[in-house]
Amino acid sequence: MKIAHVSSEYFPTIGGVGQVVRELAERQVKEGHEVHVFTSDWDKKGHIPVLEEIIEGVYVHRCKYLLQIANFAVIFPSVFNKLLKNDFDIIHSHVFGHVHFVLAAFAAKIKKIPHVHTTHCPWSDAYRSFTGRLGILISYNIFSRLALKLTNKIIAITPWEIDFIKKYGGSKEKIEVIPNGMAEIFFNKISPNNFKRKNKINGRLVLYFGRLNVTKGPDKFVEIAKLILKDKKDVTFVIRGPDEGMRETVKKLIGKEKRIILMNETRDRKEIASMYQSADVFVLPSYREGLPLTLFEAMASGLPIVASPVNGVPYEMSEPENGFLIDYGENEKYKKRIIELLENTNLRKKISKNNIEKSKKYNWDIISKRTLNLYKSLLDHK
Repeated sequence: MKIAHVSSEYFPTIGGVGQVVRELAERQVKEGHEVHVFTSDWDKKGHIPVLEEIIEGVYVHRCKYLLQIANFAVIFPSVFNKLLKNDFDIIHSHVFGHVHFVLAAFAAKIKKIPHVHTTHCPWSDAYRSFTGRLGILISYNIFSRLALKLTNKIIAITPWEIDFIKKYGGSKEKIEVIPNGMAEIFFNKISPNNFKRKNKINGRLVLYFGRLNVTKGPDKFVEIAKLILKDKKDVTFVIRGPDEGMRETVKKLIGKEKRIILMNETRDRKEIASMYQSADVFVLPSYREGLPLTLFEAMASGLPIVASPVNGVPYEMSEPENGFLIDYGENEKYKKRIIELLENTNLRKKISKNNIEKSKKYNWDIISKRTLNLYKSLLDHK
């Protein structure tokens, strides 16, 4: 098959959607398919100078973006002509509501190519600017609604999305639920694991790993950490991820507290796996989520999780089997559950075993095969 993915971000830009596309694209290449990724030249800071390159066998085509709407949305209209100039067996677009999704749907219709769209859980206007909320109102109810009707198959990454997809024009018959996954390295034990020694960490470790974006609640993590440190002095809190406007705020909140470590971002998978495996508890205090890859990575690493029950999270995480669900901003309740997990070794071990077992179905190899089978079913009925 000749496959086109259309996404606003791709490596080296850091982001959950870009990582999903990369995991799928590189596996599809290994399966013998010709894979092209059409994306913007935006890296969340500026323009990426290289517009055409091959990364791990994937043909990457970067289109110059004309307008940045937020730190997760750009408009790059030249993708439309690029899709029209090529012949693909499948076009797979990513993230509902964005202009590139609409352009991909129209291009696929004109070329009579099956179109698959993964919505990626965008169903919230929380923490969006007035311009962003206005754009959502117009796009969701007019352009993206029409595009969704033109789409042949719609991938929901969690069952939580289904009612929203139907609300905005997607028929139930078109929807397939295929979750995100995680790389094999997160299932494997890192030995020797020098993460704690290298970073001079003693005692228990509580981890926040994710984008430093207001919707992810990194500031809440620091507030929770400070509450716990009033009672427990033998715990270290690590916060790590790419900056999306919150790093300086987090840094100021930490102040002189040495038990809260703000680390530089990393893309090194082995380093990330070592970090997870060195931790005792993973915290996801988000205001808004889709279905974060970090949730599954933490599960595969055997970590008990304390998370906000937002969007897709409670569909994939049960309480107390996988950890605890606490509403955003309920810092005292977060404190109570985190301390409970730190002090109750048997509970921690039980949840760890559950999470490792549950995570096995989220292996990217399995997810990739399900996605390819979806493509093949469309081509068989073309």
